[in-house]
Amino acid sequence: MKLNITGCTKEVHEGVALLAEDLSIESKSEGIPVVARRTEGNLRVYESDGSYTIEYAKETHFFRGLGLLVQALRKKHTVNIDETPQFDMNGIMVDVSRNSVMTTDTIKQILRKMAIMGLDTLMLYTEDTYEVESQPYFGYMRGRYSACEIRDCDAYAQKLGIEMVPCIQTLAHLSTALRWDKRAPLRDTDDILLVGDEKTYAFIEELIATVASMYSSKRIHIGMDEAMMLGLGRYLDQNGYRQRYDIMLEHLNRVIEITSKYGLKPMMWSDMFFRLGSKTRGYYDLESSISDDVAKSIPKEVGLVYWDYYHDDPDFYTEWIRRHKKLGTETIFAGGIWAWNGCCLNYGKTFRTTNAALAACKKEEVRQVFATIWHDNGAEVNILQTLLGMQLFAEHGYHDKLNIESLKERFHFCTGAPFEAFWDLRSLDEVPGVGEDNLATNNPSKYLLWQDPLLGLFDKHAEGHSLGQYYGELEQRFNHWKNSLPQWSLVFEVPEKMAAVLKIKAEIGLRMTEAYQQRDHQGLKGIMEEDLPSLQALVEQLRTTHRKQWFATYKPFGWEILDIRYGGVLSRIDSAKWRLQQYLAGDVPELPELEEERLSFNGREPATIIRCNQYTKIASANPF
Repeated sequence: MKLNITGCTKEVHEGVALLAEDLSIESKSEGIPVVARRTEGNLRVYESDGSYTIEYAKETHFFRGLGLLVQALRKKHTVNIDETPQFDMNGIMVDVSRNSVMTTDTIKQILRKMAIMGLDTLMLYTEDTYEVESQPYFGYMRGRYSACEIRDCDAYAQKLGIEMVPCIQTLAHLSTALRWDKRAPLRDTDDILLVGDEKTYAFIEELIATVASMYSSKRIHIGMDEAMMLGLGRYLDQNGYRQRYDIMLEHLNRVIEITSKYGLKPMMWSDMFFRLGSKTRGYYDLESSISDDVAKSIPKEVGLVYWDYYHDDPDFYTEWIRRHKKLGTETIFAGGIWAWNGCCLNYGKTFRTTNAALAACKKEEVRQVFATIWHDNGAEVNILQTLLGMQLFAEHGYHDKLNIESLKERFHFCTGAPFEAFWDLRSLDEVPGVGEDNLATNNPSKYLLWQDPLLGLFDKHAEGHSLGQYYGELEQRFNHWKNSLPQWSLVFEVPEKMAAVLKIKAEIGLRMTEAYQQRDHQGLKGIMEEDLPSLQALVEQLRTTHRKQWFATYKPFGWEILDIRYGGVLSRIDSAKWRLQQYLAGDVPELPELEEERLSFNGREPATIIRCNQYTKIASANPF
């Protein structure tokens, strides 16, 4: 499609050029006339006297409007679009600190999709995955971004009307940075900085000065969440016990002095204030209380980010937003696209929590929101799987009420994939026995993939669900999506291969144990000679497919963790064959691994599908 776009700035024209391939358009003087008009108010796209006008207040609105125009022209619809932006900031935060560090090409791909969707902010959550010139161990062997890489992506984002905001840590969640002996003087505990020590503030200033030089944004996220052990390590030895409110506020004020020095406006996660006001140290404790004195002492320069991806009741979000507002600082909301729960993206939970949360944000006039995309425990879900969640946030951002059919149409236009394909990704975990939308966040695909076939720590939880049959059918569904959407084969080939593995592995421990207990030597021989070798080959196919996906999306650092996990599965399948061979040959009188009674992992009966997202607990009952 040829378009002749006039009336916009040089930067917007550059952004159009970046999006030309994604939108399948060309900028030509003989093309359809499109006039860009900067105004205040709504995003409007309409036809008048044979030309089309896009009225926009922000560059990101223009790029969304351009996508809406192309979408309407392709469908030969009348063009008369009027959308009301619901938020002043609406974007995503991607975790690049838990093994997966996106390549700059992947970041740019995400930025282009964000622009067409109409999202305006990208945060890269970097605990230590950015280069600090004087700190060679900071992000060492972790795939850290160089200053050139960040500046390149930042400039690219600006052309698309997207602000990249640094998102770092200045208190806790720094275990990978503090693991080195050289950093020992900065430790309070293994992952918390030693508050009050001048060396700590010199270190923090280096971090802030570095990101200030990399990003053009004047905003910064300084972290400070989940520091429950604050003041209880070396700080306690040096200073004695002090109220953590006092320690936290003293530290926050020192950090704000530094951000002010560099002309930055900070925001931080809000949970520590609520935890310290709770007897149970819970963030969402309805009985928690923050005194007026503490509320008054919170620096008003800092925005408080209320993060919540757990509730599906709008009233809960409304209550917590109001409690945040009482603290007297700017309230920012962070929801979540559930990519951190193992090997499967939980879209049921994502949609239920997001719809409730953003409805409350609109009602309570929270003007800044973003979606977090965490990658806990290995980054087993690829970032490209999260595009549907980004679309969900985008559509909420331009409509008071979400229209699911409109979302489906927009997603298909923005990505070329039907809604149903990405929605199906949730099926690896939404197995028989799991409630609708998997609100309990059960993750059987993870523990059934990584558990030991001989020890079967989770075998009780696989009983009675016909999981072999289920995963066999699911393999065919993912095969269909892979073949019908070649542009997204990278997304669907890994879950396809995973389902192929699980159609055998989900129940092989149960079958082995039953055959052994019944002294069914023929059954054991079949498992040894046919099923285990087949499983071994399928796991190797999954590993190499997953490796191809990883290296097409992320830097190489971090893949070694998954390689080690796959290697463990392959090795233990080999050992299972050897042990069965020993037993069947009469070399050993019994197999203690299969003699031991299978217990439920969580100690509850009857055993049901559950959640466990820690590899070290899944792979063995013994210490690593």
